[in-house]
Amino acid sequence: MADVLITNARIFDGTGEQPFTGDVLVQGNRIARVQRTGWGARPMPTIGVPVMDAAGAFLMPGMVEAHTHFSWNDQPSLDSIQRMPPEEHILWCAQVAKTYLDMGWTSCVGAATAKPRLDVVIRNAINDGTIIGPRYMAASQEITVPGGLGDTTQPHLPQPEFAFGAVVSGAEEMRRCVRMFAKYGVDTLKINLSGESITGMPSSMSQFTEEEVRTCVEEAKVWGKRVAAHARSTHSIKQCVRLGIEVIYHASFADEEALDLLEQHKREHFIAPGLAWLINTCHNASEYGITPEVARKMGYFEELEAAIETMRELRRRDVRILPGGDYGFAWTPHGTNAKDLEYFVKYLGMSTMEALLSATAWGGPMMKMRDQLGKVQDGWLADLLLVDGDPLADITVLQDKSRILAVMKDGEFHRAPPMRANARTATRWAA
Repeated sequence: MADVLITNARIFDGTGEQPFTGDVLVQGNRIARVQRTGWGARPMPTIGVPVMDAAGAFLMPGMVEAHTHFSWNDQPSLDSIQRMPPEEHILWCAQVAKTYLDMGWTSCVGAATAKPRLDVVIRNAINDGTIIGPRYMAASQEITVPGGLGDTTQPHLPQPEFAFGAVVSGAEEMRRCVRMFAKYGVDTLKINLSGESITGMPSSMSQFTEEEVRTCVEEAKVWGKRVAAHARSTHSIKQCVRLGIEVIYHASFADEEALDLLEQHKREHFIAPGLAWLINTCHNASEYGITPEVARKMGYFEELEAAIETMRELRRRDVRILPGGDYGFAWTPHGTNAKDLEYFVKYLGMSTMEALLSATAWGGPMMKMRDQLGKVQDGWLADLLLVDGDPLADITVLQDKSRILAVMKDGEFHRAPPMRANARTATRWAA
């Protein structure tokens, strides 16, 4: 880490206010001072501090991806993901982690991993500098029941060594499973409370008993772990609120009671709807055998319509909706994650301001780093992006790696324009 002064930037600070022209001083891994340009501004302490003239480029907080699967290997099925040999799989995850940071995602929340310790190993390797990647919260495998989403075991193969998910039956098996993943060092337990049409179990179905889910949540709390749920069905959404599951993935089929519950507890939950999966499964998966006609028979068009209606209503009720679209399947490849922000604007009616806030300010609490992460403010962690263009005018610029001029994570540049030694010899970035 090295101190740096970023001058002449158009600063989007993540508070919801319009951008302003100003300077940002980074010292160590923190933002020491943010200052508007103009009459009466105090001079920044620039002696010996490298200066980067942003030349009017858009400076914003690093983005937070709320539904991340590093180990999903851009394949069309769960079997194809899980059966990648572990040696190749860990290398794949390392490369994907770098891709996320390249694209401006400086923090990511793991939403399930394909093998028990993959997420933990990747998180630890990022933290100790072995590999390059975003700040990361590591997840467990998907916890499921026999016959449920994630149970890919076959009767002629050993059990459960060849399962995509961790298969449990009954409260005591659930307790043992949670303790096992806590031992491995995960941050989050992921439980599949509902089905997924592509696997043969309709998304509107739920699969766990109340006792099993309650045991998962209670045991996770004992170990200081968060619980996240794959919850598409109305029943599973209500389970999440009733039993205190903080992170709700999908939440497509919400009736009025579920909407009311989420509104009543709107600061206790995060919703990541995974729109990219639904949109692209409906419209862009023909190459893999899922034509629009097949997707319609599976129920995905019905779910997409329901999800859009639900998210529009949750937005109206001020429930937090965050980006994270189940990227890592063949038709939702890693690196295209900023499509979520475009989808939020196009399908949910968010303003570009709201979409940017969903990826920045709301990401701090999602990462359990409230008042530290997701804003450009004095004393906050120095996770910053410098963008060639204005995402408030065109949210799609964040999908173009060439438009992301600089990426800083924790006060250290992952990518940076050239700089000079002091303010008198400052140089502009080269586009």
